[in-house]
Amino acid sequence: MDSLYAVPVDPVVPPAPVDVVNQLEVGALPEGLTRLFVELVGDGLGHGIRVPVMVMRGTRPGPVFGLTACLHGNELNGIPVIHELFRTLTPEQVAGTVVGVVALNVPGLHRYQRGFTDGTDLNRIMPGKASGSVAEVYAHRILDRIVGQFGFMVDLHTASFGRVNSLYVRADMRDRRTAAMAYLQRPQIIVHNPASDRTLRGAAMAMGIPSVTLEIGDPQLWQEAYTRSALEGVRAVLAWAGVIEHAQDDLHTTEAPVLCRTSSWMYTDRGGLLEVFPEVTGHVEAGERVARVRTAFGDVIREYEAPAPGVVVGKSVNPVGQTGARILHLGELSAPGDGLLGRGECGL
Repeated sequence: MDSLYAVPVDPVVPPAPVDVVNQLEVGALPEGLTRLFVELVGDGLGHGIRVPVMVMRGTRPGPVFGLTACLHGNELNGIPVIHELFRTLTPEQVAGTVVGVVALNVPGLHRYQRGFTDGTDLNRIMPGKASGSVAEVYAHRILDRIVGQFGFMVDLHTASFGRVNSLYVRADMRDRRTAAMAYLQRPQIIVHNPASDRTLRGAAMAMGIPSVTLEIGDPQLWQEAYTRSALEGVRAVLAWAGVIEHAQDDLHTTEAPVLCRTSSWMYTDRGGLLEVFPEVTGHVEAGERVARVRTAFGDVIREYEAPAPGVVVGKSVNPVGQTGARILHLGELSAPGDGLLGRGECGL
């Protein structure tokens, strides 16, 4: 398969200079493409930690649509999605503005780690604090200086270290706007997840910004199949929001995603060498054996069964499993009466 990066680059041509700002001011930017760094905090020597941002302002009025990637520093598949989207956008195609935040967690990206400089998970402390730890201030300024200007948001993630994911969406499936955004991504699985947590999506929803989280495969990789599918879904959502015109096949000609009313992880209660049997997107029955743990000498000391029927949203692939290790992420299938919106109920 050809690379998502289809345009050759002359290595002799130096990159254009990029401005550094303390606040993203979408309305003050000119029509067309702007690349800039938004400085959020300073490191221990007074150098700024700068978030790379791409902005495409259209020639016609419309909403501000934000895409964010790499809030967890080792979750990289969203980066080529943003790059390729902006490679194909022109001001004449866009009504409003598209903002692509290439990497929110710059220190984590440099360290190949999920967390921030101090190990804090930025996606568990939103909306942060104006005055607090460096991670809390950084989280607060992500919202205050960047995300607060969005009218819609898709937050791009992957599985974390030692785990793999399906292509799935977390969204409030009782909200017509976010349910439509979820279906238009054409994921394998949708998990109903009201935005009442301390995630970036939850904080954005609390600010009145319709938002979904798109999980695109596995960590510390670029996976062509997943990123191409994610890009096509992002374009469909942009068209639905009135930002671009984008020809789409009838949504109802594609296979409907598996809709889950909730999901949860299974964990080990014994440490050892872990094997997890079901494949991602596979269905399991209640009581089906899904994993086992062995000692250093190969003796089986524990086997685990699915507590209920469901679909495998993600799973552990790390054989080293201490007590409390994740086994698999099990989605509980939606049923009539759950109140979750179908595609037709979203006007799609």
